[in-house]
Amino acid sequence: MLKYWKFYWPLALTGAGLVLSIQFQNATLARYPEAVTELAVLALAYGVFGFCNAILGFVAQLVNVFARSEQALKKTHRFVAYASIVAVTPLLIMAFTPIGDWVLASTFNIDTALVERVRQYLVLMCPLILLNGQRHFYTGLLVQAQLTGWITILNLAYSSVVIISLLAGFAFGLKPAYVVVGSELLGDIVLLAGLVTAKAKLYRLPEAVDHTDVTYLVLTRFFIPVSTTGIMFALSRPVLFAFVARSDEGLLAIAALRVAFDFGAIFQQATNQFRHFFITFGFEDLRRKLIFMWLIGTGLTCTMLVFVVTPLSSWLWQDVMGLPQGLSSLAREVLLVMCLMPALIMYRNYFHGRLMAGHRTAGMAYGSTLRVASIYALAWLSSKAAVLDHIGAALILIIGFFVEAAVAQLSSHRMKAADLEQMSRRRAQQ
Repeated sequence: MLKYWKFYWPLALTGAGLVLSIQFQNATLARYPEAVTELAVLALAYGVFGFCNAILGFVAQLVNVFARSEQALKKTHRFVAYASIVAVTPLLIMAFTPIGDWVLASTFNIDTALVERVRQYLVLMCPLILLNGQRHFYTGLLVQAQLTGWITILNLAYSSVVIISLLAGFAFGLKPAYVVVGSELLGDIVLLAGLVTAKAKLYRLPEAVDHTDVTYLVLTRFFIPVSTTGIMFALSRPVLFAFVARSDEGLLAIAALRVAFDFGAIFQQATNQFRHFFITFGFEDLRRKLIFMWLIGTGLTCTMLVFVVTPLSSWLWQDVMGLPQGLSSLAREVLLVMCLMPALIMYRNYFHGRLMAGHRTAGMAYGSTLRVASIYALAWLSSKAAVLDHIGAALILIIGFFVEAAVAQLSSHRMKAADLEQMSRRRAQQ
């Protein structure tokens, strides 16, 4: 358990640190005039950006699995560069062409002025895609070498740069888009520089060399299903926002969902680290690993509940971040529903770990696609019935994740027991 904890807590802290900077983004925008509109615009922009950025969301896992020889490391690095170019292409189209304006206006039911404000964010976000691809690549190498403590240190440096830049940008009266995206760009540059330095000085290939003849076809077959999983995750919010925007007080509801989802992401990021957990440690001693997961999941859920049911939420969102009281109240109601998320994500990620370790990632793609389809269908029905509000949107998101988890479990059970034993023996040797 101690070995697992030493590996896990830096990753969990890293995930929390990355999401912490988003809380400062929300707090900064809350201090601009028309705070609700600013937060809603940012939510819509990140919904589009997230769709493209999510293509690269599993790069670290790809690297952890395959970059286990000198040849595989170089080929994986080139593959990540190509994937980054593919990922940024649709964002460039959305940011710089009339097609993007039409898609934004028709999808989110917003006027020309709001479209222009969203587009300003998208233009500035394009370099983030390329930086994030490299960031995930080097993070995957450090995770593979169990250098997770360094990842935590570097991501704390990233968060510090972002927070300082947000405060400075607001103090100088810069436009919200420049403040928010500019701070991320500076943070990513600092983080990437630190990751490259750490890799050069500390990283060593695994002693048990593997994947010496890996091909782009093998990488693609692994990557497309997992990137589909990331894309489907990123689509969950925009799909909900597209329907919520058509309801009464749509911008207020979107702003509340943005605040609650972003805060809940702190705990979701902590549970997502169990994908690395099983790739690194395998599936032997499974009972002890499952107990460890249960303890972590219970602790995260209890922490969320304490935040929601005590004055802590009002203190943070109203007194510290400066959110309007009405917005804070709606966000609290959404977060109460989101307390179901840590257990659900933990359950799903156990089976995701099995599928990735066994190179059977197609099951992840099927599950994530059905999740988005479920969210779309339920949101459409709720919108038609005029009952879709912030709480309904949160419940629909939970149901979608449950569908995905069920499909991941079914796909995992189809793997032969012999495959799982072989994975464990190979990981033990490495």
